[in-house]
Amino acid sequence: MHKYQPRTFTPSLGIIIPCYNEEDVFPMLIDELQKFADSLDNEVSFLIVDDGSRDRTWQMACEISEKDPRFGCIRFSRNFGHQTAVSAGLKHITGDVVAVIDADLQDPPHVIKDMIDKWFEGYDVVYGVRANRKEGILLRTAYSVFYRMMRKVANIDVPLDAGDFSLMDRRVVDHINAMPEHNRFVRGLRGWVGFSQAGVEYERSARAAGEPKYDLKKLFKLAMDGIITFSSMPLRIAVWVGTLSAVLGFLFLIYVIVLALFYQETPSGWASTVVLLLFMGGIQLLILGIIGEYIGRIFEEVKDRPIFVVSEKAGWVEEQDIVKERHQTY
Repeated sequence: MHKYQPRTFTPSLGIIIPCYNEEDVFPMLIDELQKFADSLDNEVSFLIVDDGSRDRTWQMACEISEKDPRFGCIRFSRNFGHQTAVSAGLKHITGDVVAVIDADLQDPPHVIKDMIDKWFEGYDVVYGVRANRKEGILLRTAYSVFYRMMRKVANIDVPLDAGDFSLMDRRVVDHINAMPEHNRFVRGLRGWVGFSQAGVEYERSARAAGEPKYDLKKLFKLAMDGIITFSSMPLRIAVWVGTLSAVLGFLFLIYVIVLALFYQETPSGWASTVVLLLFMGGIQLLILGIIGEYIGRIFEEVKDRPIFVVSEKAGWVEEQDIVKERHQTY
């Protein structure tokens, strides 16, 4: 038995679904979500965040919001990225507990019930732990390396093989929403706020339909955002490499002086000199690149632009805005 205080009341549940060009999988997604909501005693609301889709995802989202009042939708003015879509969902969602799930049905909705059971036990954050991933070997290897690297270098506790699929108590969501940073790595923010956290292992399925939205380039960017946002280890590595290079250069200088004074000769060979210069130049550029990544993120924060722009709303989200406008009028 753990030390956390169990909960006894039935919470309202909000579920965030970020979408980007999910027309192929959308009908299956809605069917699964509705079946899941109907199986619960909880009051459930869904929030579809359209991240600037170019297909019929937004039209389909609007159609379901007209038929089922549990669905609300917001649409970005352009593609801002998955982590931004999740962040926008956290800003708009209602509910005592909030779940985040991708639209591709690789994360089964029924697992949220197991997460709610953990929440009843007293946990504030319950994250899904992926088992037996169905992606190709290259992507599986990339994910595995990323999570283990993050766990080593990050200044927060990063659970292995846990993505954005999770359930959070309202107070955790409020703390994440209060964070002003622009480069959002949601699973890192989720870990940074602390509180009581637990994992639920589940079988990760293959994508139900459509094309994967995360390629190696996007995964690399996500990894860079996570490592740079939550670790200063790359800067320390740059210091260590620079120090080692300086020491080796100083030792080589002593070697040259000793040869000149005592043996009346100097090392010869332009090839070795050119290789050494190229090597040292490469190290310097690498260090400048690491520093540049941190400076670039500082630049983004200083500009203080909004992290997303909403162009349209539908369903209960739009109705909430209408109610707010009426209250402001009076």
